[in-house]
Amino acid sequence: MLLDRLEKLGRLASFALEILIILPGVMIRPGLWIRPFYRVLVGGIPLGVVAGLALGIVVWVHTRSVLDRTGTGAVEFLPTFLAAAVLMELAPIGAGLIVAARTGASLGAELSSLRVSEQIDAMELLGINPLRRLVGPRVLACCLAVPMLHILIAVLAIGSGYCAEMVLGQTSWLKYQSAVLRELYLFDVVPAFLKTILFGFLVGVTSCQIGLSARGGSEEVGTAATDSVVACSLLVLLADVFCVGLIRWLVG
Repeated sequence: MLLDRLEKLGRLASFALEILIILPGVMIRPGLWIRPFYRVLVGGIPLGVVAGLALGIVVWVHTRSVLDRTGTGAVEFLPTFLAAAVLMELAPIGAGLIVAARTGASLGAELSSLRVSEQIDAMELLGINPLRRLVGPRVLACCLAVPMLHILIAVLAIGSGYCAEMVLGQTSWLKYQSAVLRELYLFDVVPAFLKTILFGFLVGVTSCQIGLSARGGSEEVGTAATDSVVACSLLVLLADVFCVGLIRWLVG
């Protein structure tokens, strides 16, 4: 069992290295990745909007009630707490998991369908590289879409937090904006943004590798979709823990 998992991990690492090598060539050919990028981004926007609005309101309401009970005036720092939590953790992991759940299943099912219907084999017989034509554009699309969803979720969460404050408190927009930016610096925000690119890469590579590894009949399509969601979500969470530890070590 352990050896099988290590073998799968090794194959995934080798596959990821292959994709990393061909990505520069894919980037200079927008015709290959524009359509996959559009599908990933537009498909994730509805979930991103709901997640951003919900995060801002829920975190604001719950945290405000706790800080109010302390009686120390800490509630004045609530916009700073909200912005730090959203920009450094909630928005990046939310964007990664949205793409892992939606796009991971889609890519796994799509490529496994092409594999079991022998269309991948036909491409190889014609001399077309499936990694360059199919996998690279989809991985690049995920790498570009996750950071944009991160920005969308962060903006909506901070904005909905202010809307909640308008209902429950008396903070002006100028004061709220000042509090949001009070203790946030580039070395806090930029690394959190950059890790979303890694999340997108992991989702794209993992789901495509699982899809291309499918063998058998049409029942493998559903299995590949399910496995892609599980594997992508797990890798995003593990990568988040690793990145946070690495960032704290580098800046600390």
